[in-house]
Amino acid sequence: MEGQVQQEYRNPFASQQMGQHVNHGTVHIEQSRAVTEAQGKLFLAKQFPRDEAAAYNKIMISCSRPSLAAVGEYAYPRGGQKVSGPSIRLAEELARCWGNIDFGIRELSRQEGNSEMEAYAWDVETNTYSSQKFTVRHIRDKRGGGVALTEERDIYEVTANMGGRRLRARLLAILPPDLVEAAVNQCRANDEPIADRVRRTVQAFGKFGVKESHLRAYLGKSLDDCLPEDIADFQSIYNSLKGGQAQASDFFSMRSHEAEASDLNAELQQAQSA
Repeated sequence: MEGQVQQEYRNPFASQQMGQHVNHGTVHIEQSRAVTEAQGKLFLAKQFPRDEAAAYNKIMISCSRPSLAAVGEYAYPRGGQKVSGPSIRLAEELARCWGNIDFGIRELSRQEGNSEMEAYAWDVETNTYSSQKFTVRHIRDKRGGGVALTEERDIYEVTANMGGRRLRARLLAILPPDLVEAAVNQCRANDEPIADRVRRTVQAFGKFGVKESHLRAYLGKSLDDCLPEDIADFQSIYNSLKGGQAQASDFFSMRSHEAEASDLNAELQQAQSA
């Protein structure tokens, strides 16, 4: 079960409660090292404070790059509605450009079948710290039931994936909301012709069995009438399908080939009689 979210001003040097299985001598050495490292980060942040105007311009330039803009948002279904927002890739880039932010995911302990994890983000300039502790079970969900993971690589992948979602939330908790909004809007701005973007969208969704007819049904209009915000919506859905956060059937009515063929024949007959 996930732990409670901590979003607060606090002393990042404070020691954490350790389990009895941990070597306390090693813990003391690591805590001393962590304190020295954190003090160094605080000192550098005070000596070299961020230039907010320069940082903002750097973010706008980064979000103008097609590679980042393409993965800037995510979307997944929840309770019959679509939830969307800035992706972990965008949040990490915002933190990098904004500067003086320490963030990451760490494994606090591991037991048989699960890992105790923590995602954190620390603005060392304002000393704002946001963290979340959570438990990741060493299981990969599949249809028909979960599969226990034993290989180290598989465990790493599932913990990193679950940790990335929490890290995104922690970064967004300490970044200025208006900065995040401006970055998302910049990712959506694209000078590429709409027709070319629509064509690439159809090709990309084809990898997941989503056809042009499915995209039309989702929009409720022809793809020729697509707007930039429609393309951005499709991009966020595609990112979630690619990342395994959702399935095509969560967004599109994946009808059988026979039903689609019947609809296509009806459209052809209607076009011929027109």
